[in-house]
Amino acid sequence: MNADKPNAGIESREFDSRYEWRAVLLLSAAFGLVGLDRWIIAPLAPAIIADLGLAPQHINFLVAILGVTWGIAAVLMGGLSDRIGRRAVLLPAIVIFSLASGFSALASGLMTFAIIRGTMGVAEGAFAPASFAATAEASHHNRRGFNQGLQQASFALFGLGFGPILATQLLTVMSWRAIFLIVAIPGLILSALLAAIIREPHQNNVARAPQASPVPFAVVLRHRNVPLGMAGLLCAMCGIFVLSANIPLYLTTELGLSSTDMGLVTSAIGFGGFVGQWGLAWLSDHFGRRTMAASGFAGGAVFLIAFMQAGPNVGLLFGLLFFCTAFSFGLLSLLTGPVATEAAPPGMISTAAGLIIGSGEIFGGGLALVVAGAIIAECGIGAMLYLALCGMIAGAVLMLFLVETAPRKLARES
Repeated sequence: MNADKPNAGIESREFDSRYEWRAVLLLSAAFGLVGLDRWIIAPLAPAIIADLGLAPQHINFLVAILGVTWGIAAVLMGGLSDRIGRRAVLLPAIVIFSLASGFSALASGLMTFAIIRGTMGVAEGAFAPASFAATAEASHHNRRGFNQGLQQASFALFGLGFGPILATQLLTVMSWRAIFLIVAIPGLILSALLAAIIREPHQNNVARAPQASPVPFAVVLRHRNVPLGMAGLLCAMCGIFVLSANIPLYLTTELGLSSTDMGLVTSAIGFGGFVGQWGLAWLSDHFGRRTMAASGFAGGAVFLIAFMQAGPNVGLLFGLLFFCTAFSFGLLSLLTGPVATEAAPPGMISTAAGLIIGSGEIFGGGLALVVAGAIIAECGIGAMLYLALCGMIAGAVLMLFLVETAPRKLARES
C-alpha cells in the first residue's frame, strides 16, 4: 500500500453525536486550561522579574524548558494512550499539570521555577496527543477539522486571549504567586468531569495500535505528511511561541505601553489564535489541508511585517497582531489535528500527533526560545521579531509539499 495514501486511522462505526459534543467540549475546555497554565507566565513576567531579580532572557528560558519537556514527553508518551487507553493518560496528566501550576507560586528562584515548569511540560506533553486522538475518535469524519480546530483554539483563547487580561487585572489586587494558585483550581475540577465522560477507543469501535510494536515511529514516518508536519510545526512554533513569550516585554520596553495597554494588545494573540486555530482547520475541511497550511504561513508573515512597522498605537497593534496570529496560530491545530490524524496508520493517531507535537515543541517551542533569548541579550527585544518572521517564511515553502488528505476535497476530485 502507498504510504502516502490518506488514512484517517479510524474505523467506520455507528455514530454517537451526543457523545461527540460532550467529549469535544470537555476536551476543548481542558486544552484551554493547558494554554492558561502554560502562558500565564508571559503577562506576569514583569512582576516575576522584579520580585525574583530575573532578566528577560530568563523568562524565555522558563518558557523554553516547558516546551522541551513537553516535546520529549509527546514523542516518548504520544503512543502510550494508543496502547493503554486514553483515560489512563488524560486523567493523571491534567491533575499533574494543574498541581504544577499551583506549585509555581512557591518558586524562589530560576532553578526551582525551571523544575516546576519542566514537570508541567511533561504532563502537558502527555496530555496533548492523547486528547487530540480522543477528539478525533469522538468526531464524525466530516467534522474532524472543525472539532479538532475548536479544541486547539481553546488553547489560544484561554492562554493568550483571556490570560493576559486576567493576569494584568488581578495583579492590581494580588501578587503573581496568588494568581498561579487560582489558575490551578479549574483543572482539578475538570479532571473529575473527564473521568465521567471520556471513553476508551474500543468503546467507539476504533482500532488499537498493534501490540507487537510499542514505539512504531518508522511505520508512522512513512507517510510524507508526518515528517513535513514535524518540520512545519517547528517553523510555526518558532514564529508564534517566540512572539507569545516576548510580546509583553516588547510592548512595555520597546514601545513604552502601560501594563494595562500591554495586556490588551497581548490578548490579540489569544483572540486571533482562537479564530485561526478553529477557522483554519475548519476551512481545511472544505479547501484542503495543503492550501490552508501554506496560506496560514504566508498570511502570518504578511501581518507580522506590518506589525514590525507599527508604532505605539494600541488599536493598530491589536489588529495587526490579531490577524498575524489568526493565520499562524491556526497552523498548530491544522498540523497536529487533521494532518496528523489523516496521516496516521490505524490505531496510531496519538503516536503520529506525538511525533509532530514533539518535534515542534523541542525545537520550535523550546530551543528557538533559547536562541531568541540570546538574540535579545545581544541585539535587543525587537530582534526576536525577525526570528519569528524567518520561521513563517520557511514554513510557507514546506507546506507546498504536503499530500492532500481532506476527505471532502478528495471526494470532489475523485
